[in-house]
Amino acid sequence: MTDQRPDLGDLLEQPDPTFESVLSCVFGIQDHEVRTYVALLETPGSTVEELASEMDRDRSNVNRSLSTLLDSGLADRNRRLLDAGGYVYQYTATDLPDAKDLLHDALDEWTDTVHDVIDEFDGD
Repeated sequence: MTDQRPDLGDLLEQPDPTFESVLSCVFGIQDHEVRTYVALLETPGSTVEELASEMDRDRSNVNRSLSTLLDSGLADRNRRLLDAGGYVYQYTATDLPDAKDLLHDALDEWTDTVHDVIDEFDGD
């Protein structure tokens, strides 16, 4: 998997697109962000440090991926108080059924828009 997101043309050319490539294309996220989402599915409640260690990535890169996932609605963040004082953020992926619903809704909205463009075209 490259570290670029496929565009719709790339996706349409794939006879059997993967879930990851569809997720990347529809939400406009990079492959490393998709990998972060999948890692969160496998280890809910992870901190940035835990994910960085698990994924062998720099913490700042993981943090940016998590910000993108939060903005896309694909992750949630909760603050956990530490016994020694202070707090840490824990991240959890949006449940797969909910993420699939988000994908379906986004594709349906896009399809409706494309159908409207086709219907409104008058050749001028």
